[in-house]
Amino acid sequence: MVIPLMSEFLDFREGDGDRNKQDCEMRAFHRLAERIKKTFPRLPIMLLLDGLYANGPVIERCLSYHWQFMIVLKDGSLPSVWDEYHGLRSLERNNEHRQEWHGRQQHFRWVNGIRYDYATNNSKHLTLNVVVCHETWQELNKNAQEVTGESKHAWLSSRPLRADNVHERCNLGGRHRWGIEAGFLVEKHQGYQYEHSFAQSWNAMRGYHYLMRLGHLLNTLARFSLTLAKKFSEMGVRGFIRFVRESLGAPWFDLKTIHERIRHPFELHLI
Repeated sequence: MVIPLMSEFLDFREGDGDRNKQDCEMRAFHRLAERIKKTFPRLPIMLLLDGLYANGPVIERCLSYHWQFMIVLKDGSLPSVWDEYHGLRSLERNNEHRQEWHGRQQHFRWVNGIRYDYATNNSKHLTLNVVVCHETWQELNKNAQEVTGESKHAWLSSRPLRADNVHERCNLGGRHRWGIEAGFLVEKHQGYQYEHSFAQSWNAMRGYHYLMRLGHLLNTLARFSLTLAKKFSEMGVRGFIRFVRESLGAPWFDLKTIHERIRHPFELHLI
């Protein structure tokens, strides 16, 4: 279950005018991280981040907040870390794991405890853990011939990798970053009208964003509740929303009945 919880807007006023730098995702990340830590100071958190955030300041902040993370590590990112990984990989013992998962043959290899220096004159350093997963699978090409597909995935992990945790951290953690992207696609293409929104007032745009995300949150909670899950499976998301709207607007639900129902306590049981 993926729910929208907090948003951080890019704003030209948050840029650095003296150095001619605009606001960007990196600046927004640090602002949002501060808000999350302030709002949920004791909540155990794992961040699933793409390769843009594989850098010293982001990792330093995560560690200072005691947050776990799985950050995508691209081939051209952090060259010194990659050099250490390739140099130490063959020297490490018990640093690989093979398995089949969803019809794919996976080969994990990792190196723990890599030193990474950053900041001015490399004055700061971190200890990183790198894991790489090579996958192969059989598929049909456009000529209906069976061919072997291949892919590679790499992450920076906040915790050392072992044979008994690499599946959980990579497959059940890091790879589920797709759920965030899927949430954006839902808001753009499945009834939330978020792909092409325009307004003369920036505050109006922000207001629409918050209302849209609040609606998305409520719909997601309803979709995964025990009481309504069957309706969602029968009608789909749009069909269920239309059903609720038509039910509330029909004469068999008068205002007095709705108020009486709301006043009674209720529980939301999630599946």
